[in-house]
Amino acid sequence: MRPSRPLALTLGDPAGIGPQLTAEAWRSLRHSREGTFFWLGDPRLVEAAVPVTRIETPEEADAVFAVSLPVLPVFCEAAVIPGQPDPRNAAATIGSIRLAVEYALAGRAGGVVTNPIAKHVLAAAGFPYPGHTEFLAALCDMPGEEIMMLVSPQLRVVPVTVHVSLRKALETLMTDRIVSVAETANAALKRDFGILTPRLAIAGLNPHAGEQGLMGEEEITIIRPAIEKLRARGIDCLGPFPPDTMFSDTARPTYDVAICMYHDQALIPLKTLDMAHGVNVTLGLPLIRTSPDHGTAFDISGAVTETCRADASSLLAAIRLADGMSAYREGKKS
Repeated sequence: MRPSRPLALTLGDPAGIGPQLTAEAWRSLRHSREGTFFWLGDPRLVEAAVPVTRIETPEEADAVFAVSLPVLPVFCEAAVIPGQPDPRNAAATIGSIRLAVEYALAGRAGGVVTNPIAKHVLAAAGFPYPGHTEFLAALCDMPGEEIMMLVSPQLRVVPVTVHVSLRKALETLMTDRIVSVAETANAALKRDFGILTPRLAIAGLNPHAGEQGLMGEEEITIIRPAIEKLRARGIDCLGPFPPDTMFSDTARPTYDVAICMYHDQALIPLKTLDMAHGVNVTLGLPLIRTSPDHGTAFDISGAVTETCRADASSLLAAIRLADGMSAYREGKKS
């Protein structure tokens, strides 16, 4: 069954491919009603390409979704030129995210799906956060609790350390952090993915998972103690596994999520396997948030027309995944 509340889709950077993707997503989903959403964006950017209904509340979205794109207007300050981001429009991008979170926390949206933003453009306008995820955590009054999961049809991965240098990742990798991240992932797989007994695969850090200390001792001093704590708490986890073999075709079916030690260890295999359908999911917050696993693509951005130059596969996957997660939370999917 479908969840009862529509999803809130954010503006993203208006000069990027977000408006194109939004129009294409509505075209793809309007008949199936799989993933009903409303767009918190500037209707002027899409009105020439798709029928639009300007709404005032999220509750109006469901009634019009089959015939028009529901848009809860968030207007851009400056004229939008595709491919040319303008910091004057950062307020609209930020305001769209803020409103989406407010609706989700109030129970008026089933979840938040975020169109791509350009971090450097927001930074130029004084935005103090590294990206979406940290801003969402702040809006939920849960800074530091956010955890990133990447999902594709073939693989789920969760990095323990995320947007820091590799040197910093090594410095901050701690047993308790691994335990906390793994516990959050385990709970999310139960609540939002319907996996009753999740199986976690814990990656090693060093070549050959340290080779019993010959190639590094972090597996012995940091990672194995985390695995022991997780098992003591009833979580099904194995490892540490050598990262160069744990993502093979034969290994992946043996677990439900790979807990990885740093950003690229997690994202390289997922994006190599399926870049088009990868979805970024934020765990650890009281709302559902998904996002396409790509950026603003200013180089291929253009006016929104009846044909979409950009590939909407990842946004569609993000909408469908958020829709399914919302159904699990509402008890309408098993």
